[in-house]
Amino acid sequence: MATSDEFETELDAYRERVEHPLWRLFRTYTPDHALWLAVALVTSVVAYGTVLVTPIVLGTTIDAVFAEESAYALPLVPEAWLPDERTAQFWLSTVVVGTALLGGAVIQWVRGVAINYFAHGVMYAIRVDAYEKMQRLDMTFFDNKETGEVMSILNNDTSNLEVFFDNALGDSVRIGVIVVGVTTALLYTNAHLALITLGAVPLLVGFTWWFMRVIEPRYTRQRQTIGDLNTRIENGLSGIELVKTTSTEEYENDRVRQVSKTVYDAHMDVLRLSYFYRPGMELITGAALLATFVLGGLWVFSGPPLFFSGELTTGDFVVFMLLTQRLSGPMSQLSSIVDWYENAKASGKRICGLMDVPVRIEDRPDATSLDDVEGRVVYDDVTFGYDSGEPVLDGVDIDADPGETVAIVGPTGAGKSTVAKLLLRLYDVTEGAVQVDGHDVRDVRLADLRSSIGYVSQDTFLFDGTVAADIRYGRFDADRGDVVAAAEAAEAHGFVQGLSEGYDTRVGERGVKLSGGQRQRIAIARTVLQDPEILLLDEATSAVDTETEYLIQRSLDRLAADRTTLVIAHRLSTIKDADTIVVLDDGEVVERGSHEELLAADGLYANLWGVQAGEVESLPEGFLARGAERPADRQT
Repeated sequence: MATSDEFETELDAYRERVEHPLWRLFRTYTPDHALWLAVALVTSVVAYGTVLVTPIVLGTTIDAVFAEESAYALPLVPEAWLPDERTAQFWLSTVVVGTALLGGAVIQWVRGVAINYFAHGVMYAIRVDAYEKMQRLDMTFFDNKETGEVMSILNNDTSNLEVFFDNALGDSVRIGVIVVGVTTALLYTNAHLALITLGAVPLLVGFTWWFMRVIEPRYTRQRQTIGDLNTRIENGLSGIELVKTTSTEEYENDRVRQVSKTVYDAHMDVLRLSYFYRPGMELITGAALLATFVLGGLWVFSGPPLFFSGELTTGDFVVFMLLTQRLSGPMSQLSSIVDWYENAKASGKRICGLMDVPVRIEDRPDATSLDDVEGRVVYDDVTFGYDSGEPVLDGVDIDADPGETVAIVGPTGAGKSTVAKLLLRLYDVTEGAVQVDGHDVRDVRLADLRSSIGYVSQDTFLFDGTVAADIRYGRFDADRGDVVAAAEAAEAHGFVQGLSEGYDTRVGERGVKLSGGQRQRIAIARTVLQDPEILLLDEATSAVDTETEYLIQRSLDRLAADRTTLVIAHRLSTIKDADTIVVLDDGEVVERGSHEELLAADGLYANLWGVQAGEVESLPEGFLARGAERPADRQT
């Protein structure tokens, strides 16, 4: 099987192929939320356009009303509409400024609502699509990928994108509108002095371009370290019982400390550059404001300085200073937008990389329905290996007629559980075929195949809900009577009634509030309710005590009646009555027959039976030594 590092390299390769991730996500998800985006953009232009009204009107009022240096005029307002009396001109200016401020506030509110609906709607769609894609990925992905990394993509990375679409997108529009509007107003007011103010723009652009090139790999590393931290924390919490029983809390603390230090270093690597970039942006914009103030002030006092010419009135100077201040603020905030952009770009690559991971197990375009399943299961010369590793199964042939029970046994690492996974099509065979009722499982709809198979494994999973909800999982329309009947058939009704709230008792995460045997019987009740045509039991009783095993085995015998049943077992006593017993060793079928026939053959099955019966002295020399040397990393 491929190692985690090998898979990480493969996943990273998909990420590295992603080009323009933010544009790709924007192009994909914007159409469904285009109305909100259009409202946000239009209101942004109008709202930030009102920012120009106050300084222009104030400048005109100062020159025309107070200093009487020029005629009273308002942009876009016909001269015939303007009053001649100075007091009326003053109050008109007051009304215009007040209306602009109030209107701007209302339009800003509309803009905020629209951009939030757009950003959160897009993030909702991305998060759901990413989760749905993860649900469709085959088991190879989950065999090699840590849960914490997956959670980091779904939570942290989508949140980063949400911040970008919510804040950076709106602020980018705001800065664009202000830069265009202020630049136009400055050039119109005094083109010579405007050159001084706008001279900072090329410096800001160049400085920002350099920052973006340097910060990008640092943000990529930061996102990766957060995924590693989530993985380490998730592992520590999942294994908390082992940690406590082995007194290894300090060891786990050290491991989290080390990963946290890596995250800290990655964050500080980003912040150190940001702390240099942001003050630099503010210094450049501040210098432009100061230069404008000095040259404009000298111009008003003593005429055009240096090589400038023309007149600069007090009102024009006020307009210049107010507009320059309006320009310097947004330009200095460009650093935040770049931060959000680069952070979102790193997250976007991770999300797009996940979206690009191929789904290897899925319905073929011409997949057929699997209706009226009788339950004939055939493994026809099946060979299978995980990724590019050595074959785990080699030329396996198994036949199970409808209603027949076939047991699959063998030493650890023989490939028994792999047989189960191939029937469920969690993996596809390398060679040969697995068939149900004569149909290759690769040719039928996955939903039909898996709904016809009831799977009970040793590693029982329960969701953090009520007992009834866990039994009903997969048959969500089942009523309480069906749930109780299924629990009775699974020998679970008795203990469920004794719980604090009966079937409405919450079982805790992974069913932690129940014993192993109780969890197993609830899982069997879930399968009973499913009422499958084929039953697949993978070590279903190997982790419980003898008394519980008897109860579980009795419920399994009742469940297996009249169904095709494949049983994978270590405890041979549970399968000695099977119609056929198939013995696997090193991925090959080495024996086949009934319990009595295999004992009489005095082969591997007889040796395994002897071990469980305590007849170790009678075993062939080297049998136990061979078991000790068996590879530990093979799938069972």
